[in-house]
Amino acid sequence: MDGVSYHFLGDDEFTRLIDEGEFLEWANVHDHRYGTLRNEVTSRLGDGQSLILELDVHGALSVRDVYEDAVLVFIAPPSMEVLVERLRGRATEDEDELAIRLATAKRELELEGSYDEVIVNDDLDEAVSELMSVIDRYENSKELFQDVSDQARD
Repeated sequence: MDGVSYHFLGDDEFTRLIDEGEFLEWANVHDHRYGTLRNEVTSRLGDGQSLILELDVHGALSVRDVYEDAVLVFIAPPSMEVLVERLRGRATEDEDELAIRLATAKRELELEGSYDEVIVNDDLDEAVSELMSVIDRYENSKELFQDVSDQARD
């Protein structure tokens, strides 16, 4: 929904925001531009909220450049064969588009070692459970760190 989870921008406005440095990260992915507005992130972090951003590999690494303590979680397919089967099963791309998506996936898989955590999405329920465990683990460590920081100030 526009203005809730996303902001849908026209090409001219998107370009203007790029030129003004308003994006924390942005990319052209499969002929569509996506980005994360810097002010959306800073305002929520300023309110003490944690954020989950769904980004491509380069966007995630760009965020890590700005926020060194960002936790990167890579969601990987069980194999390229399974990925091909899933994409073909969706039947949303023609063969040319499918080839582009698979080439992108192959390049992204090469960068999974740059992430803090890797979750293999073989079984959706297990992958979701593992993701929730990762979130809980990092959120709890963040709270423990905050408690230690608060104590150090006292």
